[in-house]
Formats: sequence, structure tokens, C-alpha cells
Amino acid sequence: MQDTDPLRDVELLVRSRHGLVIIDTVEEERATTLLHHLADRMTMPLFVWSRSKGLRRADQDTGVYGTTDPGQALAHMAASNVSAIYHLQGFGSLLNDETNQERLLNVVQKFSTQDSIVVLTGALVLPETLRRFASTVRLPSPTVQDYEQLVEHILRDLAARMPVRMQMSREEGQRLLGHLRGLTLIEAEKVLTKAIVEDNLLSAADVAHVIAAKKQIVEQEGVLEYYPLEESMAQVADLAGLKAWLAKRKSIIVEPQRAAQFGLSFPKGVLLVGVPGCGKSLCAKAVATEWGLPLLKLDSAALYNKYMGETEKNFRRAMHTAERIAPVILWIDELEKAFASGGSEDGGVSQRVLGTFLSWMQERAGDVFIVATANDVSRLPAEFLRKGRFDEIFFVDLPNAVARRAIFEIHLRKRGKDPATLPLGELVQATEQFSGAEIEQVIVAALYSVFAENKALDGAALLAEIRATRPLAHTMAERVTALREWARERTVGAN
Repeated sequence: MQDTDPLRDVELLVRSRHGLVIIDTVEEERATTLLHHLADRMTMPLFVWSRSKGLRRADQDTGVYGTTDPGQALAHMAASNVSAIYHLQGFGSLLNDETNQERLLNVVQKFSTQDSIVVLTGALVLPETLRRFASTVRLPSPTVQDYEQLVEHILRDLAARMPVRMQMSREEGQRLLGHLRGLTLIEAEKVLTKAIVEDNLLSAADVAHVIAAKKQIVEQEGVLEYYPLEESMAQVADLAGLKAWLAKRKSIIVEPQRAAQFGLSFPKGVLLVGVPGCGKSLCAKAVATEWGLPLLKLDSAALYNKYMGETEKNFRRAMHTAERIAPVILWIDELEKAFASGGSEDGGVSQRVLGTFLSWMQERAGDVFIVATANDVSRLPAEFLRKGRFDEIFFVDLPNAVARRAIFEIHLRKRGKDPATLPLGELVQATEQFSGAEIEQVIVAALYSVFAENKALDGAALLAEIRATRPLAHTMAERVTALREWARERTVGAN
């Protein structure tokens, strides 16, 4: 796909006499720079309007007398016969006034007969009277080269005032640039400058500052949850098939440019289907840690809203946030609950959100790796199971004897207990058909019992809790059997 050139696009709109252009961006500074380049390229004057200075030429400090009033500014523009570019900064909020709407409409209609243009910037909601005259140009996100030039500029600027060192390998530098993606140049400049000033050094450790800045962005939006990187693959027992698959793709994260040159694109994601309590959610956290990427969780409870259209709007905002701070891991726990099929009780909202999500999965612009989990495949929309939606669908089964032993060791050590002092062989044999979560609860319950009796943890206490536990594989045997049968020909084994 050919990259868009916003400068060329705006120039084409001027020459074809479109009177009103919206530059869709949160980066006012980049939009201003683009318009300066456009004015130079077309040898046209650039006028800028603001509430504080009124209407003035971009190369002058003083404005036209009286034009701090938006009505007077629009009247001056309407009376001018000089072909020019007019950038109205912060004008969007003034369009709620019908008089301003009418005056701007008159200007736009006049400019459609001459080589002049009005430019508004930002995410605007135009009134219907102006919408049909407007053309939108989206300012693309900064490129890796933009961030690279920014880093060089910051280092050069700070080096003139203080001793500064850069201590990064080429691969570490590429990783830093990759993590900067999603931040505006102003945001990236603030983060990097603060990180360098702290210790007079730019190093691989400063990636943490960038991730923290992205966390703040997520928290401000409020639709996605940001999870700290805590779990590692060492805490995930078994699942050798899934671990091997993920390990092969880690190099794409570490060396994105080399991967792109080799013809590899960022992976789409995985769907983990299986018995509840077998580590599917833990895997999402572990992938983020292993790959060194931020982990976001889509909270379906925060997504759905009782007001018409708000749920879809929340979902689009969530996906935009995920794309903005990419590369990122997007965790959707219990996918069947967020996008349940067959339900009409919500007025079709689930189906509309599902359609939006499927379109986004196909067309998403950012490097977003999805880790989705599902327990009840009968409620899972068939569209998710089609080849190409996910890179792979894995089935996570109950742990075997080797995995159960590893689970006991992990959770005992996590609570400061030495596995060597306990009869692990007997415990493993007694927990046939137990899930990892059920084994963990056995340990927790046994610890409560011995603590109340002021005793040390021993095999007898653990075996007593095992005998008192009815695992899901027994209480819902038919469902587990049906799930295994469904997965036999449709999925890859994660264990």
C-alpha cells in the first residue's frame, strides 16, 4: 500500500477549490508545520487566527485590528480577494454558534470559486450545514524516522548544556523507537528529555519511561485496563506447544525492521480455548512480559453502555487507544461474554460491536497482538473461528502429571514453601483431572488450615484438601468431554 502524503493531499484540495479542509490530528504543531510547507510550495500567504492574536500572517506577530472577534475575522476573510491559506486555530468550539456557522459557510462558498482555503484542525464535529463542504485529511502518525530524528535532536540539544551519553546497541535503539510509536512527537520529547536528564544517559532501561507514559494515556481513556508486567513464562507450567509458537515470534518484536525486510508482518494474535482454570489468562500476562510489551485488557463491563450508540463508541475508542500505543498486547478474557452470539436481548448491540471488531481485526493499522481466551465455545461467534482471524487457535487441556508437579512447585515456592519437603509424587497422583487453578486453591486452603492449627504445612493437610475438592472435570464432565471433542479437529494443542 502506498503511503499517504498529507501535504500533496491538501495541495490537491486547494487546487481543486475545496473551500474547507479538516486536518484530523491531535498534534497541532505538526499541522502548523505542514501548512507552512504548503504555503511555501504553492507560494501563497498563510494566515493564522487565534483568540489571543486574531487574524495575522504567519510570519508576523501583530494581527489585523479587531479580528480577535471571530465574526470580524470571518468578515475580513470574506472581503479579501487574495488567494491564501487560512488556519483557524481552536475554532471548533465556536461552531456551536449558528451565526459563526453561517459566516464561515459564506467564506467557504466564496473560496470554492478561488484558490483560497480554510483549514480547521483537531477532532471536530461539524454542523450539518458545513459538513457537505468539508474534506478531511488525516495526518499520519510519526514514522520511525521521525522519532529517530527527534532522539538525535534531543541528544544534540541537551549535550550543549550538560554531559550526555547514549548507551544502547542497535537492536536496543530499534526497540526504543518501536515503543515510542503511538506517542505524539511532543509527548515523546517530554518523556525522553526527562529520562535523559535523570541520569545524563539514554539507555535500554529508559523504555520503561515510555511504557509508563503509554499507561497514563490508557488510564485517561478509561475503557481499557493497563496491567503491570509481572508474570513470566517460567510461571506457566506445561503449554510447551504454545510457548514454542510464541518464542518463534519474539524476534519480530525485538528486531521489527529486520523482520519487515524479511517479509514478515506483526502477528495478529491467538485464541486460547480450553478448560477453565488451566492458565489461559496467565498466558496473556506472560506473553507481555516475555515480549516486553504493554498489556491492555478489554473490560466488557466497561464497554457496554445502556445508551444507544455509546457501546460502539466506547469500543472504537478502546481500539483507537490500543492502536495508538502499539506495539501492545490486547487481552480479551472470556471472549464469548464480550461478543456472545445469538443474543437479541441487548437490541443487537453485541452483533454490531462484533461486526466492528471483525472489521478492525482485518484493517487495524497498529501492531496489536490479541490474546483472546474462551471457555464456552458454544457461545463463541463462528466468525472468530474462521481461518485468518487469528494466527492460531490453541486448545488448553487439563495438566498432565509432569505439569501438575510443576504447578505444585511454582505455587509452593511462591508462598515460601520448599517442595522437596512434601510428597509431590503422591500429591500429583491424587490430583488427576485437576486444573492448575484447582491445585493452587488446594495449597491455599491447606495453608489456612495449618495456620489456624499452628502447624507446619505437610502432605496430610494437602491430601485432605484434595479429597475435599470436587474438580470441574468431575462436576462438569460432559461439558469438558464435549469441549475436547470439538477441539480435536479444530485447534492446535497448547500442552
